[in-house]
Amino acid sequence: MTREKIGIAMSGGVDSLVAASLLQGLGLEVHGFFMRLPLAGGAGGQVHRVQTLAGHLRIPLHIIDMRSAFSKKVISYFVQTYLRGWTPNPCVICNEQVKFGVLLREMRDRGMARMATGHYARISRTENGVPILRRGLDPGKDQSYFLCRLHPDTLSHLVLPLGEATKKDVYRLAAEMSLEGFPVPESQDVCFLAGSSVADFIAAQGIPEQPGDIVTDSGKVIGRHHGLWRYTIGQRRGLDLPDASPWYVHELDARHNRLLVCKKEQLMTGRALLSEVRWLGGEPLLPWQGLVQIRGRHTPALALLSPYGAEQWQLEFARPQLAVTPGQFAVFYEDDAVLGSGIIAASGGGQ
Repeated sequence: MTREKIGIAMSGGVDSLVAASLLQGLGLEVHGFFMRLPLAGGAGGQVHRVQTLAGHLRIPLHIIDMRSAFSKKVISYFVQTYLRGWTPNPCVICNEQVKFGVLLREMRDRGMARMATGHYARISRTENGVPILRRGLDPGKDQSYFLCRLHPDTLSHLVLPLGEATKKDVYRLAAEMSLEGFPVPESQDVCFLAGSSVADFIAAQGIPEQPGDIVTDSGKVIGRHHGLWRYTIGQRRGLDLPDASPWYVHELDARHNRLLVCKKEQLMTGRALLSEVRWLGGEPLLPWQGLVQIRGRHTPALALLSPYGAEQWQLEFARPQLAVTPGQFAVFYEDDAVLGSGIIAASGGGQ
């Protein structure tokens, strides 16, 4: 009998390695796929590590050159989002457009029936077979937030072997695989930075330093910044603004190249405006009320979502939230199921 072929995205980290081993245990013909990306300092060591690990598992390894696609779809987005005064989330965009876009097509072209990754999330199906994206069972490692823009057609071809596992389980399984002599690091969130700072990375893209004023909400100039991309909403460190109590970044005003700062209590807001709202299934009846997660490690908060003008939606939180950040994704949950998401376009919208 011909075994089903399944491709797994391998980064050289412990999660994808253990996921590949679990798939082998199910009797599947597993092929590893490594995305060669434009990493600072090159990817030679990472390629060697993945080749070693694939050899340990005795699976074929396909090295896919994604440098051009990644630069166009992720790095360009990353830089341009910072330049407009927003804080990007490159992992969400990479998952949508590169890993589960370009790489999935490469796998299908090589005969893979399905794709797998080491993400901590789950996929279930309705009675009609429609896939539903759900949180991973390990609350400390759940990555469903970062998969929020995946289309249901993509989810139908996806396998997530670690969805029912905890990180402790993964380390135990790695030890049982006799990997003591193999370097198996944790995967990095922003992989292409490779230890570089955001400011250094953007400078390397040919963007000159753009200093400007640091201003309080009352309009008083109290300092200078050296480029808005060095900061994000809620940041306290690195402002070099001595005062009786700390200052926090409140807004990145790209139009006037100003960094607005405030005290911590002013970072709380009860509303946000969203753009580009998408639903994984059918759009629910609006207004919709449920749990909303506004960044990767945010505790979901109860909020009401309503249409607000042309191609915009308003979130009204039951309780004010700290550091609502334009550029990040607001992900809508019903219990542990992802219903949809939108991009935060402004905090305090509609007040």
